[in-house]
Amino acid sequence: MARRGSYAKGVARREEILESALDVIGRKGYQNASLKEIAEVVGVTPAALLHYFGSKEELFTEVLRKRDEHDGLGPAGLSDAEARAAFIGVIRHNTEVPGLVALFSRLSVDAADPEHPAHDYFLDRSARLRDSIADNFGADGRRSTLDPDTLARVIQAASDGLQLQWMIDPTVDMPGIMGALIDALHPPVPPTID
Repeated sequence: MARRGSYAKGVARREEILESALDVIGRKGYQNASLKEIAEVVGVTPAALLHYFGSKEELFTEVLRKRDEHDGLGPAGLSDAEARAAFIGVIRHNTEVPGLVALFSRLSVDAADPEHPAHDYFLDRSARLRDSIADNFGADGRRSTLDPDTLARVIQAASDGLQLQWMIDPTVDMPGIMGALIDALHPPVPPTID
């Protein structure tokens, strides 16, 4: 019985660490968020962090998974307008957490190595995002200017590229540009006049 309680406490501690890391990285940035600072916020040692996650890269990968969970990545069955609003909402939120955007961008480059702990995360996330875009944009039967898979890849590529531009120049209007691109590739249905 004590073992089950111990497991539940470990799961709760792991969640607490992830939430704290999300906050610290979001506020201070990926470069300025040390394991020591994250550990201090949670009240553990840096070694305890590694006990729960194995390595810094695994911790940061799980931080991105937790961010995706908060963002609601990949809900299916939305109307075009709802899907567009949800996607643009996530991009708008990203402008409030530059440290997480930097973490995502840095790890995505590192994860090109199949041996990197985040490699499978990025493969899975990319596939889920593309599936969500392909499923949600066009759910009403309208045809886009591109087939659903190509549309999803273009939107994902533009979104990732805009994040890099925005990190270099914070005046880049990521939500505005993505909204305009989505509207150009998948024009909204004109309102009906009664």
